[in-house]
Amino acid sequence: MSKTSKKKFKKIKRLFYPLGGGFFLLLGFGLRMMSRNQALKLSRILGTLAFDLLRIRRGLVLKNLSLTFPEKNSLEIQGLARQVYQNQVLNIVELLRIPLIQNREDALQLVSMDADEEFQQVIQQNSGAVVVSGHLSSWEIIGVCTGLILKPMHFIVKPMRNQYLNDHLNHLRTLRGNKIITSDKALREGIRALKEGEVVVVLADQSQRKVDRHISFLGRRTSVFLGPAFLALKAGVPLFVEVSRRTRDNTYQLEIVQVKTSDLACCKDDIAELVRRYHQVLEEFIRDHPQEWLWLHNRWKRSSRISS
Repeated sequence: MSKTSKKKFKKIKRLFYPLGGGFFLLLGFGLRMMSRNQALKLSRILGTLAFDLLRIRRGLVLKNLSLTFPEKNSLEIQGLARQVYQNQVLNIVELLRIPLIQNREDALQLVSMDADEEFQQVIQQNSGAVVVSGHLSSWEIIGVCTGLILKPMHFIVKPMRNQYLNDHLNHLRTLRGNKIITSDKALREGIRALKEGEVVVVLADQSQRKVDRHISFLGRRTSVFLGPAFLALKAGVPLFVEVSRRTRDNTYQLEIVQVKTSDLACCKDDIAELVRRYHQVLEEFIRDHPQEWLWLHNRWKRSSRISS
C-alpha cells in the first residue's frame, strides 16, 4: 500500500471513531444489566467464536505459543490458544463492568492478594514504589480493585488513537480514585509521584516504538524499554512485580513480589540488569500460566528486525 493510500485509509478509519466509542458505551450498558455469571458465560462463548470463526491474529497466537512451548503438540497448542481468546474477551467484559465495583468490599469479593511484607510497608508508610506488571488475566479490573483494596495508584498508559474510546477507558480506570500518567509524560510525572510517596504502575511487557535494549524473554531475543527500571533507580524506591491469574471460582489471585535493587545504581548497565530481573519474574509466571497472557500482541515484531 502506497503512502497516499495509507493516509486515505487512516482518514476513513477516523470517521468511524465516534461509532466505536458509542458501541463501547452501549455494550457496557448491556453487560452491566447481566449477572456476573451470565456475563462470564457469554464471554466464553464469544471467545470461542473469536478463535474458531473470526480467527483474529490466530496464526500469530499459534506461532508464538508453538515457539514458546515446543514440547506441546498441535492439539495442546490449539486448546491453549482457545483459552487465551476466551480470557481476552472476558477481560473486555470485566472492564466494561467496572462501574459495578463501588467500594473496597466489592473489590475484595473479586481479588485476593498475596503481597510481600516490603510492599505492605510501602503502602503503610507512603514511601513510594514502582510496580511492574503485564497484560495478564483482567489487568484493568485488577488495577481498579488494587487501588480500592490498598490505596489509589498512578498508572502509566499509552493513549489510544480513538479519542472517544481513550476518554471512556480512562474514565473507567480512574472511576475509583486511581490516576493516569500518559506515556509521553512518564518520566517527569512518574518521578514526581514517586517522590511524593505514590505507587506508580507500569505494564512493561509489550513492544515499544523506542527500543532501548534487547534481552532473552520466553526463549527469544526481545526488545525492551528501560523506563520502569530507570524510574525506580532514579527515585531510589523499591521495584515490585505484580502478577495475577483467574481462579476456578472466577475470582483473581494477585501476587506482588519485590525485585532486588539494593546492589544497583542508576547507571545504564544496572538499569538494564533490573529490566532483565523483572522480565525473568514475568517469564516464569507466563510459562506457568500461559493462558493468562495477551498472546494476541505481536511482542517480537521489532526484535525480528535486528539481528542478534
